[in-house]
Amino acid sequence: MSQQAFLDQLQNQLAPRAIVTDPERIAPWLTDWRGRWHGKASVLLEPSTTAEVAAIVAAAEAHGVALVPQGGNSSMVGGATPPDDGSAAILSLRRMNGIRHIAPDHAIVEAGVILEHLHAAAEDVGARFPLDLGARGSATVGGLAATNAGGVQVLRFGTMRAQVLGMEAVLSGGLVHDSLGGLKKDNRGPSLDHLLIGAEGTLGIITALRLRLVPGRVERTAAWVGVAGPEQALALLRFVEARTDRVEAFELIPAASLARVLRHIPQTRAPLSPPHAWNVLIEAVATGEGEVGGQVLERLLSEASEAGLLADAVIAQSGEQTEQFWRLRHSISEAERTDGPAAQHDISLPVERVPAFLTGDARAIEAAFPGTEANGYGHLGDGNVHFHVRAPGGADRGWADGDEGKAVSRMVHDLVTSAGGSISAEHGIGQMKKDELARLAPPARMQALRAIKRAMDPHGIFNPGKLLD
Repeated sequence: MSQQAFLDQLQNQLAPRAIVTDPERIAPWLTDWRGRWHGKASVLLEPSTTAEVAAIVAAAEAHGVALVPQGGNSSMVGGATPPDDGSAAILSLRRMNGIRHIAPDHAIVEAGVILEHLHAAAEDVGARFPLDLGARGSATVGGLAATNAGGVQVLRFGTMRAQVLGMEAVLSGGLVHDSLGGLKKDNRGPSLDHLLIGAEGTLGIITALRLRLVPGRVERTAAWVGVAGPEQALALLRFVEARTDRVEAFELIPAASLARVLRHIPQTRAPLSPPHAWNVLIEAVATGEGEVGGQVLERLLSEASEAGLLADAVIAQSGEQTEQFWRLRHSISEAERTDGPAAQHDISLPVERVPAFLTGDARAIEAAFPGTEANGYGHLGDGNVHFHVRAPGGADRGWADGDEGKAVSRMVHDLVTSAGGSISAEHGIGQMKKDELARLAPPARMQALRAIKRAMDPHGIFNPGKLLD
């Protein structure tokens, strides 16, 4: 079918600036954030209203033109990159960046709102949006919902799915689904909102969200804790969980990851000396009973030390020091990229299985692929591990996508699956993992996913080549 006929129809329905055909303006959006996937597209659509998105979807179906939705283009799995045959148009939601309504307990925001901007808007009304991650300055809320993003506060507040109270989305035929009213009870069949969350734009286009906000202006305090290993870290987590509900983050960081940050990221320094084999970054907030975050951590860590659950700890003495601790954590991904090629995996495991995976399974992978180095860091509280297997010395930059790198990833995914885990915790499937999903997912899941895709995208226009074939 003709892309030109598609554009001719849209010329009469969209504002002129919504249709971009200049190759120089399109070029930055053809490559994913990690630089691993490169696509082609001759048109970039930038609607500013839901009505314009609906017109685009209806025209795309009429003319057989696929649409690749994009927010901040920060996907880690090639989920927002167009196919390399030039058959699709990019549908950018970045101009749909309005905050339609905000109150202390919720906000109604358009899909293109950047996470950092939502944080600022919530703060202005004495609230906060309880989801945060390193890409806060570029990731958009629509993309976060489409991938069911997690981040560092899942321990207390859950993933993006738990933050969505309602949704507006354009479905097949240009029909608009609207649940922005935020009904607390609605039993008219399965939730369309929940189908679209985590679907990576393959079932429809999310245009706006009703998101929960929680009380803001809390006093945050972080502590950096040295532990002997993941087993001791897990024991510390359970100890903390049994005594307070005010811990919002519990991040596990091995010495090797911290060392890379100190080596490659300027103006960073180790919180503890001497170094420890493993570290935990804990963040707590003030309680309603007057005990501030620092007091919560001081009490908990003092009791944990007496119980032999940690080797050493330092509590941040200021907001600036808390941010310094978090900079170490958020810089790991950048430092890992600087330090050479690696096969990187965003996985989740039952929390109780994380220590065994990071010790026994990691060593098994190294033994199977001599010269590699396997280690993991991440959100111990919810079982989400960012597991990297570093290439042997002298490997070229494309090692992870070569035969050995792919064999490493297959072994990692096999071990994760056998442990009852998931090959994608918070980054999605995209195009990076769709073959592995088909290989390892239970047949019932794949049958259901394919049936839902056929029913909700009968013309096959929504984000082709992602999640499913």
